[in-house]
Amino acid sequence: MGSMWFLLIAVLCLEVFRSGYCKNVSSRPAVVNIGAIFTFNSTIGRVAKIAIEEAVNDVNSNSSILPGTKLAIKMQNSNCNGFLGMVEALQFMETDIVAILGPQSSVVAHIITHVANELHVPLLSFASTDPTLASLQFPYFVRTTQSDFYQMSAVAEIVEHYGWKEVTAIYIDDDYGRNGISALNDRLAERRCKISYKAGIPPGSVEKGRIMDLLVKVALMEARVIVLHANPDSGLMVFFVAQYLGMMGNGYVWIATDWLSSVLDSVVSLPSETTDSLQGVLALRQHTPDSDQNRAFSSRWNRLTGGSLGLNAYGLYAYDSVWLIAQALDAFFDQGGSISFSKDTRIKSNGSLHLEEMTIFNDGPLLLKTILRTNFTGLTGLVEFDSDRSLIQPSYDIINVIGTGFRRIGYWSNYSGLSTDAPETLYLKAPNRSRANQKLQSVVWPGDALTTPRGWVFPNNGKQLRIGVPNRVSFPEFASKVRGTENSFKGLCIDVFTAAINLLPYAVPYEFISFGDGHQNPSYTELVNLITTGFFDAAVGDIAIVTNRTKIVDFTQPYATSGLLVVAPFKRLNTGAWAFLRPFSIEMWAVTAAFFIVIGIVVWILEHRINDEFRGPPKKQITTILWFSFSTLFFTHRENIVSTLGRAVLIIWLFVVLIVNSSYTASLTSILTVQQLSSPFKGIDTLRTTDDPIGFQVGSFAEQYLVEELGISKSRLVPLGSPEEYAKALQRGPDKEGGVAAIVDERPYVEVFLSSQCSFRVIGQEFTKSGWGFAFPRDSQLAVDLSTAILTLSENGDLQRIHDKWLKLGTCSSETTEIESEQLHLKSFWGLFLICGIACLMALLICFIQIMRQLCHEDPAKTRASGSSRSQRLHRVLSLMDEKEDPSKKSKRRKVEFVLDDDED
Repeated sequence: MGSMWFLLIAVLCLEVFRSGYCKNVSSRPAVVNIGAIFTFNSTIGRVAKIAIEEAVNDVNSNSSILPGTKLAIKMQNSNCNGFLGMVEALQFMETDIVAILGPQSSVVAHIITHVANELHVPLLSFASTDPTLASLQFPYFVRTTQSDFYQMSAVAEIVEHYGWKEVTAIYIDDDYGRNGISALNDRLAERRCKISYKAGIPPGSVEKGRIMDLLVKVALMEARVIVLHANPDSGLMVFFVAQYLGMMGNGYVWIATDWLSSVLDSVVSLPSETTDSLQGVLALRQHTPDSDQNRAFSSRWNRLTGGSLGLNAYGLYAYDSVWLIAQALDAFFDQGGSISFSKDTRIKSNGSLHLEEMTIFNDGPLLLKTILRTNFTGLTGLVEFDSDRSLIQPSYDIINVIGTGFRRIGYWSNYSGLSTDAPETLYLKAPNRSRANQKLQSVVWPGDALTTPRGWVFPNNGKQLRIGVPNRVSFPEFASKVRGTENSFKGLCIDVFTAAINLLPYAVPYEFISFGDGHQNPSYTELVNLITTGFFDAAVGDIAIVTNRTKIVDFTQPYATSGLLVVAPFKRLNTGAWAFLRPFSIEMWAVTAAFFIVIGIVVWILEHRINDEFRGPPKKQITTILWFSFSTLFFTHRENIVSTLGRAVLIIWLFVVLIVNSSYTASLTSILTVQQLSSPFKGIDTLRTTDDPIGFQVGSFAEQYLVEELGISKSRLVPLGSPEEYAKALQRGPDKEGGVAAIVDERPYVEVFLSSQCSFRVIGQEFTKSGWGFAFPRDSQLAVDLSTAILTLSENGDLQRIHDKWLKLGTCSSETTEIESEQLHLKSFWGLFLICGIACLMALLICFIQIMRQLCHEDPAKTRASGSSRSQRLHRVLSLMDEKEDPSKKSKRRKVEFVLDDDED
């Protein structure tokens, strides 16, 4: 029995050793070693070193966390050097380090994270903000600060809030700078903004001359919104040189990432030349809530440093990172985790390097999971990770540097965007990212400007804009080359562009470049495509704003309305002997005639029994019906209506006759007095159904529209180059060679053509809606400013005056363009006829009910004598309808009934 227990214990021990556990799972070590890698002599490092030491002391003095276990911290100075950081990390791996605080530099983090992955040691970085470090490639990298992904989202929303479209990015050219700017580019693209120019600063010490060369290039760019994403040393140098070059003056916008707020928070007093160079700058600062815990630590910090060193947000994150490790280790030991290491058999001895001394932390995966599950409230607020291993509730303060200090103008949070309320208050409400809710306080911009800078100016690099102008052959009123010149143009489009460009608050050097061979109108689609290739910087002319073109370029506000119209020959309609039939359609004539007969029959039925004028031989009664009904047309009926039902029907019918008669008279008057025009086409729809040839202007988008949108065969289309060719082709007609049945062109051309050609007219309605505008590359700020100028021209009347100057319409323009007068159709009167028909049916129904009541009150003996078969009853009903009612009997019967009632009383 004893030997069996011995074997069982031996097996259990073997299993424990095979799993790598060398200690009792329930025991806690007396000391847990953690490492820290950061740059001691840096803006962040000086604060982080004190914060980490204080956090370790606080953890070790707190009996509620890691009871019986002390934290021991070992710090290494990496000097932001990737090689030194890797060496120091490897040295840590030769000891029993279970976690590393840092690294501070994103460059170092990219290198040593691979080591941490292999040896299962979590890295808790309180300062590496490179967003790419959160990828699945680095599972052991835990960011305990905010990612630049969110910081760049805040910058992008600031840019959008003030209406800027382009920014210039100046950045430190390493992993931290490049990846941060890449994230900014993505966030801006989501808002249809972009980085127009990128300027990289070499890492390390930078000479003033090199910064000056870089900023001179930036000053030549269009964008005046500059985002500076650098480290403190190079960033302050950029501002100093920018002030020297006059780039900190009016019109510029500088947005610095949180490196600047770290400097402002940690340095007690900046030199005056430094503060002078920062005036009007916007900066971001990682937001920390204003709590009792935070205020108490700030007071304690002042006592520790004697007021010689300020506390920045990275120091708070470093302090919370120590507490995060402590909380996670406490939970790690509670779950049975132990600190044990094993050799990595893949590493072989290599002389004096002793790489085989590096060991794998066996329970590193468990500690990593525990860290990511830990949550507590620290100095920076709620410390908790989401599914992407990022801290939840990212938020930033937005500060404005003024005088010797700065002022907070608002906040940004991933929850509700820009706001003047602290994020803690917004978390208690429903998220609201509406444009009206995005607010910031007023800003003092560079140059002490209080108005928001435009953010863009025309580049001052001596380059003239190459503006393509179509060298038109026809319709010179819109754009044409001045004779005897190479690149001088005149016309409506040129005058509008010149007037708009003169309204801009800055000078725009430009030159017109002729586009076309001068023998036929050029293709406007090719002209627009040359803007996308960079051959032209813009295009000015009678360029229609259509879908295919808006996909590749931006247009200004339309300065002229346009749209496709159909022009065709017409013939004048003579009044003729039968002109009186034209006011009504065939259906209207038929229904009106039918109602005349119906009304006559209805009135006859209602009056036949009591009115002698509606009685007599059948021939006389038929004549009476026809005479009565048609005489109502002129209100000359001579028959007197006796019955109440008959009078009601007649009143309604006379109202209908009045309306119909008035409408007929008005329409006939128009036909006999106004010239009527006729065409075999009613518009584009009837033109499509034929096989007749259709003319279009060479170079116009009408050809593409007719073929691709309307499905008209290209073989039917005839290109025409001038108004004279329009007239000749229309006069020849579709049956002769070179002739067309109609022409499809834009409204401005059609108006000019018809002003001198009185033999043609517009057929139907305009079947597209568009306008003319000036074309520019995508996201061009000049297009936006010119749109504002065009609106100004429209409001002050200059646009109309330019239009009147060039488009003086001839005598034909005053004539009507109506092709055919509209007939009066049944649909315009069906309501009247419906009311009249219902009145007739109701009157007949009441009359029939009266007859049936009379039949029921007849003498029973008389009813039995007449029989009871259906045919006999029907015969009796018809006889009652034809039988004349004696009015005297009816009055006597009423009189007797009245006397009997008096006797009873």
